[in-house]
Parts: sequence; structure tokens; C-alpha cells
Amino acid sequence: MSRFETLTDFIRQTEAQFRIFDMGRCIDKLSVDSFRKVEMGQIPYPKPFLHQAWIAVLMWNPKQAQENVVWFLKLPLDEQGFLVQAARDDFLNRLLQNLTNSQGKAPLDQPGDATEYRDALKDNPFSFTPDQEKMAAFHATATVTTRQPASSFYSPAQQYFQRGSDLQQWDQLGYQGIADFVIRHQDENNEANLATVFNDLPDTPLEAACTFLEHIHPGNDLSAAILQKLEQVTDAGEVSANQIGALLRAVSQCPDDQQKVTVLKQVLSSKYGTEAEVIAALASRCWACLQYPELLQPFLETLAVNQAGQECFNRVMADLMFIPTLRALTLQQFRSPERSEALSKAIGGMFGDGFL
Repeated sequence: MSRFETLTDFIRQTEAQFRIFDMGRCIDKLSVDSFRKVEMGQIPYPKPFLHQAWIAVLMWNPKQAQENVVWFLKLPLDEQGFLVQAARDDFLNRLLQNLTNSQGKAPLDQPGDATEYRDALKDNPFSFTPDQEKMAAFHATATVTTRQPASSFYSPAQQYFQRGSDLQQWDQLGYQGIADFVIRHQDENNEANLATVFNDLPDTPLEAACTFLEHIHPGNDLSAAILQKLEQVTDAGEVSANQIGALLRAVSQCPDDQQKVTVLKQVLSSKYGTEAEVIAALASRCWACLQYPELLQPFLETLAVNQAGQECFNRVMADLMFIPTLRALTLQQFRSPERSEALSKAIGGMFGDGFL
């Protein structure tokens, strides 16, 4: 093992400033102290997704903040959500070996700036590339974190959402511009402007905005607009399941849990409730609301009859039951004598008939 016990120890001894972000369900800051405790096996990873810790490490030199370096890592977790220590050690050894080979010296013998570590994850099996949506959101987050200007697409997006009177003219909007606009929601009245036009947005810019809203914490007015839109389109039943899924992602960070639970129950009881895309969005983004029994029970019943069948049930439950609080609550529901025959059958298909 190297002289660096953890990845956190390694980065701290560079000359770079850095931030760590959770990249699993949404982009969220992860404190350095918390991540070090995860690395030391003192606490489980706080937001597991698909049995792994998905993180981004952003490093930069304060004098050259535009020259930042990002590492995207996925590290396996054990059954209790703790980091697999052997995998962490393997990752760190590969990292240090790459740096030694590329720099011709042992890492940090002569500390350099962050750009020296740009290719440190080459051919590393623990690295990953985020999808286009999350990459755009992270790029917007990184520029805010390092106090850099937004992309060149930001200004046209800002003008579009400010305008409000010509919302059909969206075809020249850049995806990165919408990401910048939403992530910078606290700047220049951006959030108020988005709340004003939210219910009138055409489908394409609406769904694009929703994919980035899951990475911020909207205020009361914007939250009310998102919840109202989800309620309206669910009732009308005229939009695609894709749009319902996008709105569920946007709703996930709204502050009023009870109001969210009410609307989510409405979605589950609608014609969209059994759609795999809707189930997946609700489970992966609104999972915290599933801690309320009045939502968990209808969710499980709907999941049991979802349109994608047993495989979807198994996959969703394997992810949710990895979250300690949800595991206990779910097992309680699974053993309820009031469960339906469909749910009993789905549970049997997952665990075997001897479970109940």
C-alpha cells in the first residue's frame, strides 16, 4: 500500500483546492470530512446508487481556476453500504502508479498544480463518464464553484426564460445554456423568471429544465410551479411518460414533503403509475418520500404490476433496499397481511416463495 491511506489524504497534500460531489442520484456536495470517514470505513456511504459510490473530485489552482481537473469515480460498496476497502486500495495504487509513470517521479515529491493530474485516471476501471445531462449539470456546477463565467450558451438561455412572451422560439437554445441558467438559479432573478414561465414552457425546454432542477433546491414559488405542473399534466393525461418522469426529477428537491407525497400518490394512481420510466424516476429521485408509509404502500403495490414486469420490480427493489431506512420500512410492508396478491407474487419472484 502507498504512503497515502486514503484518496482524501492524497488530494489534501497537493497544492490544489478541491471539492467532492456525490454524482449518484443527483449532484450534491459531499463534505471532505464525511468522505474521509467513508474511506476509513467509519460510516456507510450516505447516498448509495446501484450499490456504488458515484463521486466527482474537482481540483483547481486558485490562480488558474479555469484549468480545473475532474475525476469521476465509482467505487463499490458492501451489503451494508460501506466502501469496499480492497477496491479503494486498488484504485489508489493504480492512481499513484499512473502519476509516477507520467511524471517520472513519485507523486508529490515536488507538488505541482492540478493539471498534472488530468490523465491520472487513464485506463482506471473505477472511472466513469457521466451521461450528457449530468455532464452539463456538473460543468455548470464546476464553473459556479470555481467562480468562473458560465458557458457562451448561458446568455441566450437567460434571455429566453426572462422573455416569457415568445416561448416557442426555443430551437436555438443550447443544452449547456439551460444547465447554466438552472444551476445559477440564485443569480439575477433567474429562479423567479423560471417560476413565472414554468407552466407555459413547451415540452422540450420544460423537460430539459427539469433534468437540471433535480440538482438544485428550488424556493417556494418555483417549487409550487413544479408541483402544480405535475398535478395538471397527470390529471390531463395527455403528455408522455417521459415528461412525467422529468417532472418527478424536478419535484425531488422541492422542500414540502407532505405536498410532494400527495402529488406522488396522484401520479401512482394515474395511468402513468405503472410506466417503467415513471417508476424509475420516482424510485431513484424521490426515494426520500418513500419513507412515508402512506406513499411507500401504494408505490410497492403499483411497482408489483408495473408494465416492465418482474425484472423491473427486482431491479428497483434491489436499489431501494440498499438504503438502510427504506430496507426496514419495505420489509415491514412486505410482511403486511393487507398486501395484495400481486405484491405477494412479485415478492416471491424476487426472494423465493419461502420469504413470506
